[in-house]
Amino acid sequence: MAALTKKPAGTPAGKPTRAPGRTSRWLRRNLVVLAGLATLGYLILPNVVVTVFSFNKPNGRFNYEWQRFSTDAWTDPCGVADLCGSLSLSLEIAFWSTVGATVLGTMTAFALARYRFRARSSVSTLLFLPMAMPEVVMAASLATLFLNMGVTFGFWTVLIAHIMFCLSFVVTAVKARVMSMDPRLEQAAQDLYATPLQTFLRVTLPIAAPGIAAGALLAFALSFDDFIITNFNAGSTVTFPMFVWGAAQRGTPVQINVIGTAMFGIAVLCVLVGQLVGGRRKRS
Repeated sequence: MAALTKKPAGTPAGKPTRAPGRTSRWLRRNLVVLAGLATLGYLILPNVVVTVFSFNKPNGRFNYEWQRFSTDAWTDPCGVADLCGSLSLSLEIAFWSTVGATVLGTMTAFALARYRFRARSSVSTLLFLPMAMPEVVMAASLATLFLNMGVTFGFWTVLIAHIMFCLSFVVTAVKARVMSMDPRLEQAAQDLYATPLQTFLRVTLPIAAPGIAAGALLAFALSFDDFIITNFNAGSTVTFPMFVWGAAQRGTPVQINVIGTAMFGIAVLCVLVGQLVGGRRKRS
């Protein structure tokens, strides 16, 4: 008697089923990785364009079309008037705003994560407002505050404004790190007769250091890059983003691409160094 075979449902008569090929199986296994690489390439593409055009020698004022290869802008990055002055001012404001926001944000994060007080929930809600509201609203509010107080717009108004909007990001980064800490480590240090200061310096601070560093780097990047809040509260002070905006009205010099490429390279180098240090600590 011939063996009876049952065909799978949905399979046409006379057509055998095919197993998925190697290509389709490989695509299904690596779909998430490919999507991540495509997203990363999309994000890096503007930086690649900026880097390429930093070696361009345009014929006119605008550096929007490739003409010919040149390293003149790299050999003379300060060849445009007031460019390096605005860059140094932006770096100075970013440094001091990072210091101020990191110190205040770290103390605020420890207070919110470790202590219970009456206005704790309200403070947590208020700290998220600068992150949620549009920058133009905060910029106009700060400008109105400074005008009503009779404060002259300049370096200090920009610095105060930057500390205020960077503070929320630092608190968020440090608070997440502090809340994930194991309190038994500090209790063990106290059992070993460590003073509160020794416990903080040798146990608490090293554990919270990655969160503090992340908040500080984020504050520095946000402060250096900010334009809207700075434009409302700068007065006659010209930072690097304001210089770029003003230069774009008359013609973008190649030196702006040079500075942007250098800043991008420094940021990538910092990330790579951090990854190497973290990898060595894990292996040890």
